[in-house]
Amino acid sequence: MYEKSRALFDEAKTVIPGGVNSPVRAFKSITHQPLFIDRAEGSRVYDVDGNAYIDYVCSWGALILGHTHPRVIEAVNEAAKRGTSFGAPTALETEMASLVVEAVPTVEQVRMVNSGTEAVMSALRLARGYTKRDKVIKFSGCYHGHCDSFLIRAGSGAATLGCPDSPGVTEGTAADTILLSYNDLVAVQEVFSQQGNNIAAVVVEPVAGNMGLILPEEGFLQGLRKATKEYEALLIFDEVISGFRVSPGGAQQYFAVSPDLTTLGKIIGGGLPVGAYGGRREIMEHLAPVGPVYQAGTLSGNPLAMAAGLATLQQLKVPGFYESLNNKRIKLETGLAEAAAAAGITINQTGIGSMFGTFFNAEPVVDFDSAASSDAEQFKVFFRALLKAGVYIAPSQFESGFISAAHNEADLDETIEAAGKAFWAVREYLDRQDGSSQMIS
Repeated sequence: MYEKSRALFDEAKTVIPGGVNSPVRAFKSITHQPLFIDRAEGSRVYDVDGNAYIDYVCSWGALILGHTHPRVIEAVNEAAKRGTSFGAPTALETEMASLVVEAVPTVEQVRMVNSGTEAVMSALRLARGYTKRDKVIKFSGCYHGHCDSFLIRAGSGAATLGCPDSPGVTEGTAADTILLSYNDLVAVQEVFSQQGNNIAAVVVEPVAGNMGLILPEEGFLQGLRKATKEYEALLIFDEVISGFRVSPGGAQQYFAVSPDLTTLGKIIGGGLPVGAYGGRREIMEHLAPVGPVYQAGTLSGNPLAMAAGLATLQQLKVPGFYESLNNKRIKLETGLAEAAAAAGITINQTGIGSMFGTFFNAEPVVDFDSAASSDAEQFKVFFRALLKAGVYIAPSQFESGFISAAHNEADLDETIEAAGKAFWAVREYLDRQDGSSQMIS
């Protein structure tokens, strides 16, 4: 079923570390053969072996319109005819920036970059330059890209200085990052009371999409805003995933909380590499060439990405667009819950906008520790059964799922039917485990 993918993976491993250019693509956490994709259209991707899958990965959230949307493809083709990169200003950049400023409530100016990692890295440098402070608070399980300051793990206790979580990250870099638990506002307040005058910023995914989908508890984001204002630190919302997914203005619009800086990505590239960061004018004008904080990029704002992003954002303005996505998500969640219950499988679901999450966990999932307590083996069985039935979800329980405009009622019905069979596969797995335990005892 996956012979060509297997052969390509073996070949790739000879010239690419691990055979992939981003680790999660290796399917290592679910011990399955990774898929090599040949093409995609609408709601489906097709691998090199000719297998078709309903796609809920959507390029990790970027493709809110689905694959190969005609308006996006046309825009990219037209832009390419005029040139792929100039390293010089174009009108497209201003047009894109204007759309972002119009849509995102707190962004008065925006700078384009080439990835979410670059956006958050640059926003952090800007925050430190603006406040003239070094320390930053982040939350365990919130992924902000692979820049050094964020590749840390939690130590013991509610609040601790970070330790390097990846070789190559220095102790000195990690020491400036304070790691706390998501949704733990008390710990945030305690840290500010002790170190508030040294904290440049709090960086947070307002809707966490990188430890599965976890929503902020009531008052958490508002509490972050209050604490940062009190101590004159900046609040940075990493909306690389939630931007244009949760609502037209992102999570900040949905929850009515105003950060000082916002990072964006995914959707504003329309499937091409892009990132952005923006915020209040007085902060953004600390950037070169008008201010002292330096950041640059030859391909930043390149015409292909700007054209694809513009075509995508314009489609999001169609009346009823977000209502349709939300209704699709609710239908899918309802179907999954009923299918799990029919098989006697306990799951914990989360959802907002066009994002959804499913944990094999009986307890509420509110932070990284509770997410990590979910049953990874049940997820592996579920993932494999879905894939075999032609449904592609992220190859990790600790990633969000995404609905696109291209998913239709038939896709959702087929997915729910496949999930029913997958939950029964999990039931059979658990029964076998229970039988083995009884034999041992």
